[in-house]
Amino acid sequence: MFIDSHAHLDGQSFDGDREAVLQRARDAGISAIINVGFDMPSCRSTLALAEAHPEIYAAVGIHPHDAATVKEDDFAQLHQWAAHPKVVAVGEIGLDYYRNLSPRDLQREVFLRQIALARKVAKPIIIHDRDAHGEIMDILRQEFYDVPGGVMHCYSGSAEMAAEIVKMGLYISIAGPVTFANNRKLGEVVEQIELGRLLIETDAPYLTPEPHRGKRNESAFVRFVAEKIAEIKKISVEEVASVTSANTRRLFGLD
Repeated sequence: MFIDSHAHLDGQSFDGDREAVLQRARDAGISAIINVGFDMPSCRSTLALAEAHPEIYAAVGIHPHDAATVKEDDFAQLHQWAAHPKVVAVGEIGLDYYRNLSPRDLQREVFLRQIALARKVAKPIIIHDRDAHGEIMDILRQEFYDVPGGVMHCYSGSAEMAAEIVKMGLYISIAGPVTFANNRKLGEVVEQIELGRLLIETDAPYLTPEPHRGKRNESAFVRFVAEKIAEIKKISVEEVASVTSANTRRLFGLD
């Protein structure tokens, strides 16, 4: 049984066939899905989806793209949502210096405030990091204390950075790009980091793995990520499924 540790199945691209997508996930052996909010509307829809489906859990947070639109009342609402029994993490939160859709100083402020929120509610964090590796690491070195765990979602850094992240007590989540023929760097991360610190994810509807690249991603496709990890590590897919599922359950405190 697999767990998709990061998806956005509440999004509009699934409005026409969401129940069919969830059934395909069940048929593919997906036992649980962490559905992740990224702004206030998506946090509401994520929580509603988790309440409607026993295999879906929610994370609530403000993505760095939306940092400039956050209102003070939003932090109080996030705090309230984070106390919900089906909310298992604060995320996705972090920095995105690739698209820079919000000013960098506001991205940092909102990231720091949400780490503090995770500390208060005793929930792990789901971190978005795009072209901000150095600053993300500086913040984690200073602020990742009294937070009950975390994961670097859709990891894109170096093997050396991954090793430091693991030493801090965080997990590394591997997504569809590991299946791309030209992504040798991520393959090196998978090869060097012990399976006990890895999660698998789809980030659906984004980052679709081979052999479905170019189409909409969905949770059933997390198997292709697991198969690539198994190939790189020269172990069975069943072992990847078992260990990454146990890792995910441990991190997020799943039943």
